[in-house]
Amino acid sequence: MAAPAPRRFVHASPRRWGDLDAQGHVNNAVYLDHLQDARVAFLHAGAPGLADMLTTGVLVASHQVEYVAPVGYGPEPLTVSLWIDALGASRFVVGYEVFDGETLAARARTTLVPFDLAGGGVRRLNEVERAAFTAYLHPAEPLRDLPRAAVGERAARYPLTVRWSDLDAYGHVNNVKFYDYVQEARVAIMTATLDWSAGVVWSVVRQDLDHLAPLDFRSAPYEVATSVVAVGQRSFTLAAEVRDPGNAGTVYARSRTVAVGPRPLDDAERGALAAWALPGAPGVPGA
Repeated sequence: MAAPAPRRFVHASPRRWGDLDAQGHVNNAVYLDHLQDARVAFLHAGAPGLADMLTTGVLVASHQVEYVAPVGYGPEPLTVSLWIDALGASRFVVGYEVFDGETLAARARTTLVPFDLAGGGVRRLNEVERAAFTAYLHPAEPLRDLPRAAVGERAARYPLTVRWSDLDAYGHVNNVKFYDYVQEARVAIMTATLDWSAGVVWSVVRQDLDHLAPLDFRSAPYEVATSVVAVGQRSFTLAAEVRDPGNAGTVYARSRTVAVGPRPLDDAERGALAAWALPGAPGVPGA
């Protein structure tokens, strides 16, 4: 007898005109909204009591997003296919595939931990949660590894102002907003170093982010520090930290981003990127 097909939760996620970036595609950071909406819908549609996690506390520990194809605007929603990729005692990993019609647009993984907001600590999954997640458990082929890299002393520093609307129901900055923060710092670097003439499109093909501590609202700015990790023929890799410039050592998140351009990087662009490169960064002159 053939094994049953793996069980998946499918969510239709509407697109918005405001989700498009300057290049006319759904912005890379907006994909995190689609993933979050699918994840919340999954919890609400699951076994009775599963949605209680959203009230008692569930925290995002990390994201991995691999962008496969650009998505434009259209009347049809995106389709997010979701499953449980791994299940532990006090954490679980959600896997996703995002489709634009029949076209695979992105693959992603989110690691989450159940949290006891009243007690102030990580807790174990209860029987209801474990049973509900087990029904969708089907480990898939992992995304390719994107090694972690430190941010160097020569990092570009971008001031980060948290908006009140960035906060979630727990009173901290929502996990999806960190992709916006890293993007703002990345665009500042790219604007200073790369060709943005008409028809030149720079695309993010992979972006991972690890959450280390909750980020709160305040009037004083935080900062995003970004280093160039490597430069390829048409690509470059960045490492970034969301941190507190007034409190050395306080890091709220770390990310890695790979971007690809439509043509090989020229010597002038490589030289410009070198200003923020890690020592010995591959493909960077003088690093």
